[in-house]
Amino acid sequence: MKPRLGTLVIEDSRLAREGLVRMLAEFGDQIDVLGQADNAENALVLIEQLRPDLLFLDIHMPGEDGFALLERLDYTPRIIFTTAYSEYAIRSFEFNTVDYLLKPISPLRLAQALAKLSGDQDKEPDSHNAKRLLDINSKIFIKDGDHCYLVALSSILYIESCKNYVRAFFPDGAGGTIKNAYVKKSMNQIEERLPRTVFFRASRQYLVNLQAIRSIEESISEGFEVTMLDGKRLEISRRNAGKLKDLLSF
Repeated sequence: MKPRLGTLVIEDSRLAREGLVRMLAEFGDQIDVLGQADNAENALVLIEQLRPDLLFLDIHMPGEDGFALLERLDYTPRIIFTTAYSEYAIRSFEFNTVDYLLKPISPLRLAQALAKLSGDQDKEPDSHNAKRLLDINSKIFIKDGDHCYLVALSSILYIESCKNYVRAFFPDGAGGTIKNAYVKKSMNQIEERLPRTVFFRASRQYLVNLQAIRSIEESISEGFEVTMLDGKRLEISRRNAGKLKDLLSF
């Protein structure tokens, strides 16, 4: 039996929130509702405490909207958006979106969304296909269009999330200029194979090679701003700044 997915329901309407929780109770073998929140700030507190696998997330809420909340997270849970507005559907798929449910949500439509989730869970690697953890001395093959690269993992400066792809930045072995290449994998898929003592999740959008940081300065947001070896400046949030200090301290 597969473990149940720890889930938060984030919705500003009490009636809609409680109605969705009641419907989810019918899927107790799959979903474990850990808590509820009525705005982004309350949701962020619960997410940091509980680290849920799945969010049912409204887009329009008082204060920050659902997209702004996701930008503040330091990991990427699966998302089922719940909204009365169809115009945000395209943007929603910049995130780890399972489905996009328009209110009012019917039991049938909810069941269809959870069936997609079950399909994702069934795609577990077997013993022959499981991906091994890379070490810093590994070399990786990247094919980007007509170009092929054999790249030392240690030479990758940082990795950027680009919707359904990631983009790796690394120096060209011949002239030292910085190349970049796209890989059709999610940021989560890439991150789970990288050595965590070397690659740090600076934000939802960037993974950085700690060995490729040229300098670190405090930022006005009470976090850090790091400058990479190629001059790229990246923001480290206040929440992630503590993790970075732990990694780089004696």
